[in-house]
Amino acid sequence: MHKRILDHLNTAILLFDRALTLTYINSAGEILLADSSRHLVGLGAYELFKSSDPALLVNLQQCLTMAEPLMDRELILDRMTHSLTINLSLTPLLKNERVNEILVELQQVDNHLRISKEEHLLTQQNTARLLVRGLAHEIKNPLGGLRGAAQLLDLELHDPELKEYTQIIIAESDRLQGLMDKMLGPNKLPNKKAINIHEVLERVRQLVQAEGSSSLTVKSDYDPSIPEILADKDQLIQAILNIAKNAVQALNGEGDISIRTRIHRQVNIGRKRYKLAVKCDIIDNGPGIDADMMNQIFYPMITGRADGTGLGLSIAQALINQHNGLIECNSEPGNTVFSIFLPIITQGESEND
Repeated sequence: MHKRILDHLNTAILLFDRALTLTYINSAGEILLADSSRHLVGLGAYELFKSSDPALLVNLQQCLTMAEPLMDRELILDRMTHSLTINLSLTPLLKNERVNEILVELQQVDNHLRISKEEHLLTQQNTARLLVRGLAHEIKNPLGGLRGAAQLLDLELHDPELKEYTQIIIAESDRLQGLMDKMLGPNKLPNKKAINIHEVLERVRQLVQAEGSSSLTVKSDYDPSIPEILADKDQLIQAILNIAKNAVQALNGEGDISIRTRIHRQVNIGRKRYKLAVKCDIIDNGPGIDADMMNQIFYPMITGRADGTGLGLSIAQALINQHNGLIECNSEPGNTVFSIFLPIITQGESEND
């Protein structure tokens, strides 16, 4: 009965003896460690966790020494192919007033952290968008009056030199008006139709390659099994092109850009779960994004370039949000990845399901 209960838990349960040798592991533990109990039982903690977060072994030894329960969060558990993020709980089991065994609970939290990160990102985006829209509207009103006054003054003036000044005022007013329109973001709802995402990506790839130098290589790695998605083709081209142009600027026109697509199942975007989603990665081998800027790159007017407006990524995120999708970014020197998640609405489903 106890084994049945333990094997039906979602939490990985491991039992170590005083020598920190594994004596029991449940089914969830086998899944987490990607191996069978037949191979794992009898191994020492050091052998199991030697490549993982050092805190795992430190906590085990401390629990054994102090005979007190311990908890730790967001530790990295290394597997052969990839790493996982886990929460750890240790409970000493006493016999004759000394620790005889240690009960270990490991809970994978990668999905929880990702959902929390996405919700935080969406909240930030919505707050920033509201603030910027309010600011842009406040600026547009007096800007219109300023331009109108300059036009009236231009009609009254006959001296060409004086007219030159009013023309400058009108031209700069128009430039600021264009900037305000960009800050306000997409001004129309997407006209969604069934499209092939690879047609969009190929258009972007061709545009970037045509505008780039001979030292710039743009590669593609597409999953041909991805079905059509409901989207506004022009808006997707604009959003993905904004990201690709950022990659070109980061490379200073020299380097490699890869555009990759894969299909993902049971994907959470914000608070909503989709059976299928397409993930489009725009990858460059540039110097990477400064760690201090990583949490701000999707804010309007945030840029690392002296000549940048800081609107490209903000507009791209807004356009993808209108498609119920999300853009994420991970960056380190030599590998910056912008990942676009777009839900695939299957036959018989609706976007509100």
